[in-house]
Amino acid sequence: MSTLAPSTSSPSGYIAYCRPGFETECLADLQQRYGKQGQQETGPGWAYQTAAARSEEDFGKPQSMIFVRECVPVLGRLSLPERDRLTPIVQFLREHAPAFQEVWIEYPDTNEGKALSSFARKFQPHVEKACRAEGWLSDGPLQWRLHLFFAAQNEVFIGLRRVRPGDWLCGIPRLRMPTEAPSRSTLKLLEAFITLVDEPERRLKAGMTGVDLGAAPGGWTYQLVHRGLKVYAIDNGPMKGSMDGHPQVKHVREDGFRWKPKHAVDWLVCDMVEQPVRIASLIAQWLASGTARQTVFNLKLPMKKRHAEVARCLEVITDALDDAGLRYRLRARHLYHDREEITCYIRVGKD
Repeated sequence: MSTLAPSTSSPSGYIAYCRPGFETECLADLQQRYGKQGQQETGPGWAYQTAAARSEEDFGKPQSMIFVRECVPVLGRLSLPERDRLTPIVQFLREHAPAFQEVWIEYPDTNEGKALSSFARKFQPHVEKACRAEGWLSDGPLQWRLHLFFAAQNEVFIGLRRVRPGDWLCGIPRLRMPTEAPSRSTLKLLEAFITLVDEPERRLKAGMTGVDLGAAPGGWTYQLVHRGLKVYAIDNGPMKGSMDGHPQVKHVREDGFRWKPKHAVDWLVCDMVEQPVRIASLIAQWLASGTARQTVFNLKLPMKKRHAEVARCLEVITDALDDAGLRYRLRARHLYHDREEITCYIRVGKD
């Protein structure tokens, strides 16, 4: 069976997954990409937008959608009976001539959604068996995936999308907490390296130098040290655990807004709790002056007008880099391990 044309149907819309409480921002991301026409709807941990498809390559590119964890083109939306939820799904798929190599059953990142995880595990083999019986679930190279997103146990969005590197079930990365890291904030930087940085194994090499502004107790410093970097940890507070006295770490008890290195560094990371526009101005100074070449930093967001505040902060940075005549790459995401903040990655240079 061919895997090049998995469906004869165009998507009826797009379902996007997000952190609960950020549905408005998630929907705004969808509207910026697909327009404001048609139906818009939000539910706990998700947003839905009806729109005409642009092209296959446009389906769900979360890099340009800050508050979207995952975006899937939707073929249809079904209300399911209490018993035999499988039959309506199979009947729907028969009308859309699908071909795919994998099935994911997903649910929102909420307490109610997590209660569906047991149902999803039990339901998965029944869906796969039915799809194989119909000849839809082929064994070829992994190219297309069927997504069944259960907004509730009796409501499912049926989507189909090309498989991409870095996809995560439910849009949630499964990362293991390093035992030697002094705080769980280390997972934020680990996720940023995995999801925002191109070729992190090439961008982060032993022998490079890095600066961690607001380093204590050392969760972000750990990620740099773990990759062999020599780190200036800038914080008036104490470093803890494995980062306290580590030979690759020079702890400088100074204000992160005032300290500057004597020489340019390869990396700057920053997770300080401060007004986001002040952090944006600080990052802009480091990059525009050539003091740092790459950076990952967090912007702590207000409770309201988050999109506007993000746009304001990113404009501060891009204006400074443009004025300096620099080429750069910028990505911003509301990561799974973020809370009331977003994480940004910027690389200055041609490559």
